Amino acid sequence: MAAAATVEAAAPTGALRGLVHDFVVGQQEGPADRVAAGVKSGSYTVLQVVEALGSCLENPEPRTRARGIQLLSQVLLQCHSLLLEKEVVHLILFYENRLKDHHLVIPSVLHGLKALSLCVALPPGLAVSVLKAIFQEVHVQSLSQVNRHTVYSIISNFMRTRDEELKGLGADFTFGFIQMMDGEKDPRNLLVAFRIVHDLISRDYTLEPFVEELFEVTSCYFPIDFTPPPNDPYGIQREDLVLSLQAVLASTAQFAEFLLPLLVEKVDSEILNAKLDSLQTLNACCAVYGQKELKDFLPSLWASIRREVFQTASEQVEAEGLAALRALTACLSCSVLRTDAEDLLDSFLSSILQDCRHHLCEPDMKLVWPSAKLLQAAAGASARACDHITSNVLPLLLEQFHKHSQSNQRRTILEMILGFLKLQQKWSYEDKGERPLNGFKDQLGSVVFMALADPNAQLQLVGIRTLTVLAAQPDLLSSGDLELAVGHLYRLSFVEEDSQSWVAALEAAGHLATLYPVAFSSYLVPKLAEELCVGELDLAREDEANKCARHLRCLQALSAISTHPSIVKETLPLLLQHLCQLNKGNMVAGPSEVIAVCQSLQQLAEKCQPDPESCCYFHQTAVPRLFALAVQASMPEEQHSVIRKVLLEDEVLAAMVSVIGTATTHLSPDLAAQSAAHIVPLFLDGNISFLPENSFPCRFQPFQDGSSGQRRLVALLMAFVCSLPRDVEIPQLNQLMRELLELSCCHSCPFSSTAAAKCFAGLLNKHPAGQQLDEFLQLAVDKVEAGLGSGPSRSQGFTLLLWVTKALVLRYHPLSSCLTNRLMGLLSDPELGPAAADGFSLLMSNCTDVLTRAGHAEVRLMFRQRFFTDNVPALVQGFQAAPQDVKPNYLKGLSHVLNSLPKHVVLPELPTLLSLLLEALSSPDCVVQLSTLRCLQPLLLEAPQVMSLHIDTLITKFLNLSSSPSMAVRIAALQCMHALTRLPTPVLLPYKPQVIRALAKPLDDKKRLVRREAVSARGEWFLLGSPGS
Repeated sequence: MAAAATVEAAAPTGALRGLVHDFVVGQQEGPADRVAAGVKSGSYTVLQVVEALGSCLENPEPRTRARGIQLLSQVLLQCHSLLLEKEVVHLILFYENRLKDHHLVIPSVLHGLKALSLCVALPPGLAVSVLKAIFQEVHVQSLSQVNRHTVYSIISNFMRTRDEELKGLGADFTFGFIQMMDGEKDPRNLLVAFRIVHDLISRDYTLEPFVEELFEVTSCYFPIDFTPPPNDPYGIQREDLVLSLQAVLASTAQFAEFLLPLLVEKVDSEILNAKLDSLQTLNACCAVYGQKELKDFLPSLWASIRREVFQTASEQVEAEGLAALRALTACLSCSVLRTDAEDLLDSFLSSILQDCRHHLCEPDMKLVWPSAKLLQAAAGASARACDHITSNVLPLLLEQFHKHSQSNQRRTILEMILGFLKLQQKWSYEDKGERPLNGFKDQLGSVVFMALADPNAQLQLVGIRTLTVLAAQPDLLSSGDLELAVGHLYRLSFVEEDSQSWVAALEAAGHLATLYPVAFSSYLVPKLAEELCVGELDLAREDEANKCARHLRCLQALSAISTHPSIVKETLPLLLQHLCQLNKGNMVAGPSEVIAVCQSLQQLAEKCQPDPESCCYFHQTAVPRLFALAVQASMPEEQHSVIRKVLLEDEVLAAMVSVIGTATTHLSPDLAAQSAAHIVPLFLDGNISFLPENSFPCRFQPFQDGSSGQRRLVALLMAFVCSLPRDVEIPQLNQLMRELLELSCCHSCPFSSTAAAKCFAGLLNKHPAGQQLDEFLQLAVDKVEAGLGSGPSRSQGFTLLLWVTKALVLRYHPLSSCLTNRLMGLLSDPELGPAAADGFSLLMSNCTDVLTRAGHAEVRLMFRQRFFTDNVPALVQGFQAAPQDVKPNYLKGLSHVLNSLPKHVVLPELPTLLSLLLEALSSPDCVVQLSTLRCLQPLLLEAPQVMSLHIDTLITKFLNLSSSPSMAVRIAALQCMHALTRLPTPVLLPYKPQVIRALAKPLDDKKRLVRREAVSARGEWFLLGSPGS
């Protein structure tokens, strides 16, 4: 205080003395904050505070002195940034001196030093002085947890800001910290202490001669044995401590001689967590250690890891053991060898091979998989290790494959071979002669083809996977092998009845076709072309099931192998030619055959999308041909052709829409504009010049009094124009929009009018804001109002309203709210009310053919949430004001909206909406029931407190619906009964007997899926209130 007294300052004011008195004598806490606020505002200075505390700091009573220093420390914690260097010097001298005071004073002194450790104005040398004083005067482990944490915080602060000064202390700093930390038990303090030790090591502080002591003071906590108390406010988990300690132990190779024996001991213990922590720590250490540190411990480490993998009952321990072995091998592979040094990697791998090889040859094959896993873990560490192990193990596995005759044993061996082949893919070899598999390529090919020819389906699957991996490595398959491989894949795609085999064969064919397009073009494409021709000639002589299966598989194979541009140029003409043959009536073709061809074309189009050249080729080849076939089918004929009219059926046109849309979305702007210049005039002007085989008996005029068949093709126009990029200009747009509007309200062909409405909406959604858009919208509104008036076109007018509303809702257009209100008004319409309710489902759902992000539509983020916010209050008000016979429509619409939303959006509104949802469960409409149940199920899990208030109603309604005529409703109701068990147990227990009795009935339901849900729900209700439930 003598140093402080020399500083000239004004006498403390009476108010300050009063605050000091209230804090020290009156034992009030508030004055400290008020004093700190006064210092910050300039009303007081720190010197004035010290002078006001003068008598308290010199009081003979320790508690009074402690209280005075506590006030000063709390002020400094809030005002340390305002201190000048001279003030910091005097304060530190004062606090250092008070470290020798009574033990009751020490906690307050430490808090003051913590504040000063944060000062920017701390002069050089004082950090060292403070720490020396703490090391000398304070017995840290006798302090409370909070005060020990304060000491650790002081050290952390100084290490962060005065790093070089502390290093000047040398080993004294390390020794002082070791003494301070020794015996620490609190997890909050240990996290900080471990971080300090890690910084000591990583920042190159002097550890010698106290390396072993530092290791001992930290390793005594290994493995961490900590279970956080329930409702722990600090949130410290065992994993936090494990990772912090692991970072310390694995941070320096100087710990190796002490740590590795400890890890071996803990791996060999019976405690699961000890095993896991030890193996994970060993894995981390291998990133720091070298051969020198590992050399003496390799035999014991390998023995422990081998035993855990061979004998463990825990998959976790096995996985960590394999990871540790991989890390050990990688460490030995990366270490720089002296020319005169022993090659530890070779000797280590030889030990592994010696202990594992003989298990691969045992007749009972008990330890085959553990041995293979160990070998593969070591081989996966480096190219050198992989070569060493593969060259030793592969001949043995190939020999064993031929020695065993049972398919299951062969499958096991082939799976092991596959594992080693996959490991070889990780490493690249500049010199082809270095590849270890080159010497086994003939034997590998033989084994794979034997597996593919085996009648066992599981062995075939492994053979297919092995062929895929083998073919991915260069020069392992000759041209003869490729031809043989293609033959096997062809056979498996057609002959084998097992669905897994032919699906896997198709996937493998697609992968291999990317790598070897010439082989597939030469061997497989001709076979598939021949298969299609045979089908066209002989279908009439085959039974229906076999005809469909072979036809479908051939089409799937053609699309599956179309993964290379050169193959696409062969398979696409084949598929289109086949479609033409169907259209000409050369085969007895129904809609399913045509749809199958279109699905293959769509899959092929998807495969072409990533490659601009293939995408361009597909579009220019397929799209004109599809339009030509459709236009031809729409022409009137003297002799009515049933086969040709198949192309005009709804489901067939929908399949063609998917093909054209997929082929258009990825077009370049130039090609898209060029195609638009052909296709739009085709529909508006009948310009057929760009179509192949364009000799038709009459004009194509779908908008000008065309036939019903011609008007149906507007769906294909929709697929094209609604999939174009937004920046592509569509020719004759004004005329096109007006024609679409007219057709959309044509009541003679609902399919055509719906397609026209969707096309109009798709174009409207992409159209830039401006006068032309406003004109189109006005035309649409006028058309909707005219259509909704009395007359035969009300349904079409409603459909137009629905699609235009969706187009505007997606892009947040201001008019969308007006149209949505118009749609809500129709909920009270006797004729259109139910359809208007279902319309809300369409507004909220994702379409597949129009207004999609893939088709470049403007779909704003969270449009559903915005629709919910803007319109659900109006739906609720409308429901409350509606007559009783109209209420179900409002409930249905509300249910559709809620069911499409993320549940976190619904939760805040749940108290308001829950009564409506419960009423919706009483609706006779199964769609409303199902939608509401699906909405309620997740809410039962996420808002149990709110749902508990209605438990009686919920149980009654769910149990009633578990007997619904609709299977889907019964399943959803039982799932909700299951979800109810997540509500608080005291709420549910009174209903337990009633529910268990009621759930006995659906146990005898005629549908297996219903019985399964009933068993699950009833089991959970049985367990309610039982110990451990």
